Amino acid sequence: MIFYVTILVGNTPGVFAIRMVGLLTGTKSTWAERESKNNENQEVLRTSAPPALNNGGKSQQRKETGMILKKLVEFLDDNSVRYVNVTHSTAFTAQDVAQSAHIPGKEMAKTVIVWMDGAMAMVVLPASSMIDFTKLKEFSQTKNVELASESEFKDRFPECEVGAMPPFGNLFNMRVIADSALSEDREISFNAGSHHELIRLPYANFEQLVKPTLGSLAVPKK
Repeated sequence: MIFYVTILVGNTPGVFAIRMVGLLTGTKSTWAERESKNNENQEVLRTSAPPALNNGGKSQQRKETGMILKKLVEFLDDNSVRYVNVTHSTAFTAQDVAQSAHIPGKEMAKTVIVWMDGAMAMVVLPASSMIDFTKLKEFSQTKNVELASESEFKDRFPECEVGAMPPFGNLFNMRVIADSALSEDREISFNAGSHHELIRLPYANFEQLVKPTLGSLAVPKK
């Protein structure tokens, strides 16, 4: 049995919606709605199947990004992972996403694509940090490490909006290297293929499913 909770909060720039998904046993899903207002904020709590995505005027790109979210969610469900699906106001940087969804920057995992000795790899680190390429080069024992341009990697993630790839390199046949600072968080959040939706789950599940190479490869942003 799948349990869904959707929370919609207000209509301000920081507004976000949350769908909590977990595996329950012996529980029947029922409809329940509760509305309350506090100043200009409104909260709606609904227990049942998840709401459909907005179908009005969908672009082909929106349909494709929905596909990667579906693929990711199915992968998590197949592995019995508890997670939270958050819809937030559109944001294009990891720090802005964290702020929009009210998540600490150190718990927001951003995905950076790099070239490592001619092979493309995925580096995952906190939104509040940036890659230290000297550390990354030494840690990975590679001779050449450099950022990959959007034009170089966008075709590797055809179902994702550019820059919104989830840190599940195993779904894209790509090596994943993660900053060890993420392992200090009980939970992490990350883009789910678009600039308005993210997934939050226990870090332990991320490490178990993705099996990233861990190392100290980032420094705090100045």
